[in-house]
Amino acid sequence: MSAEKSGPIIAPSILAADFTQLGEEVRAVANADWIHVDIMDGHFVPNLSFGPDITATVDGITTQTLDVHLMIEEPEKWVETYAKAGADCIIFHVEAVADKDAALALAQKIRALGVRAGFSIKPGTPIEPWLDSLEHFDEVLVMSVEPGFGGQSFMPEQLDKVRTLRRAIDERGLDVLIEIDGGISADTIRQSAEAGCDAFVAGSAIYKQADKAAAVDELRRLATL
Repeated sequence: MSAEKSGPIIAPSILAADFTQLGEEVRAVANADWIHVDIMDGHFVPNLSFGPDITATVDGITTQTLDVHLMIEEPEKWVETYAKAGADCIIFHVEAVADKDAALALAQKIRALGVRAGFSIKPGTPIEPWLDSLEHFDEVLVMSVEPGFGGQSFMPEQLDKVRTLRRAIDERGLDVLIEIDGGISADTIRQSAEAGCDAFVAGSAIYKQADKAAAVDELRRLATL
């Protein structure tokens, strides 16, 4: 379940896509590495987005890695559903589970489904309590905005978490990817890469551009150190 890393991973977020043309919007970023699917339940975050049916639809459109971000309560009840819908990586929020033991059990469950396991943290959640458990995960998603809405401004102070993660992962020789989500654009992606990010979720910076494939290529160029 290891993800090959041969340069920056660009993951367009379809939350910023034109939902009436979803197939075309996914195909427009065929040069991207991953497709990022944001799942919101209107409870954990104050917004609603996609569900398993849309996830399965996207899986039927592309062979790209589906990076599924569960911004929902009780994620343990839904991981099997999203694995069946085609998720290649399932990311849940540590704030949505009871405690660390529950988080590690959920990561084990996700991996048992043949899917890569990731966790995400909100801007106000410290990363330090999770550093001794990184080997249980394949990916860590650092939120550089408050989760729940697209189009927010990048929070550069969140890069301190990325630097802390990068040191811990490298010192222990772990195969864990660091992903960042929120306000990623041509203005912020290089500093995120320099801090140690491997993967970059971008919504408006790709889907609000006339040439979406060119936007993917430009973000990848800027993130290549």
